[in-house]
Amino acid sequence: MLRREFAISLGGAALLRAAGKPHVVFVCGDHEYSGEFTLPVVAGELEEHYGMRCTVLKSMPDQNGEKDIPGLEALGSADVAVFYLRWRQLPEEQLAHIDAYVRAGKPVFGFRTTSHAFRYPADSPLARWNAWGAETFGTPPGWGGDGHTHFGHQASTDVSVIAPAGDPILQGIGPFHVRSWLYRVLPKWPPKDAKQLLMGHAVNPNKPAEDNPVAWTWRNKHGGRAFYTSMGHPEDFDVVPFQRLVINAIHWCASGKVPARWRGPMSIHVPYRGMVETK
Repeated sequence: MLRREFAISLGGAALLRAAGKPHVVFVCGDHEYSGEFTLPVVAGELEEHYGMRCTVLKSMPDQNGEKDIPGLEALGSADVAVFYLRWRQLPEEQLAHIDAYVRAGKPVFGFRTTSHAFRYPADSPLARWNAWGAETFGTPPGWGGDGHTHFGHQASTDVSVIAPAGDPILQGIGPFHVRSWLYRVLPKWPPKDAKQLLMGHAVNPNKPAEDNPVAWTWRNKHGGRAFYTSMGHPEDFDVVPFQRLVINAIHWCASGKVPARWRGPMSIHVPYRGMVETK
């Protein structure tokens, strides 16, 4: 299996378009959940088995680097952008690439902490980015906004299908269990015009826990197809139905369709890093 990072030049981007292969750009920087290790495996799978081209971008110098993700200009040639971010404070020139991509109405996929992708001080001219998850994916506006919280790191989640039969993203997917502790997004989120796909039930919560949706699709205000899941713990990536959900959703973002054939499972065994304190 391919386990490498992919980069393109402007000339390479033209070649990708000429080849007719969808270009997927992964943008990683989440402090906690090892997205910089899990997502390159997904990228390799997409390249090796599904005819896509992938670019993986990472926070520098490591996952705790909140102010630099080099290479975001790759979004200029992306057909799908996959974000796994948490509390970044990127400079305006880097944000401009993300802004241009989303405003163009292109498809977006968000994992877990991407609901609170940015955290700028309230007096910062960039503070509006703190609500980027809400505007782009239909998630609550930042951590703690509208009661956005979770039910304890000791918990895990039973997942059930709630979308009507025939939804393409759920092809081949039934009930499953993940290590991710359940996020609370109800009652205000997702938006009423979102399509809820999967419902989570907290197992061993640290407080009374109502069931909450853990995956949905939406059309954001720029017209872009959006898929969001509050799952994404590294152990989730070792669960075959979750793997298939990710592959299906990336394809749906690209074309509205999913692969005719599932080529998995993938071998993804990445440890959970644990919460990293940030300044």
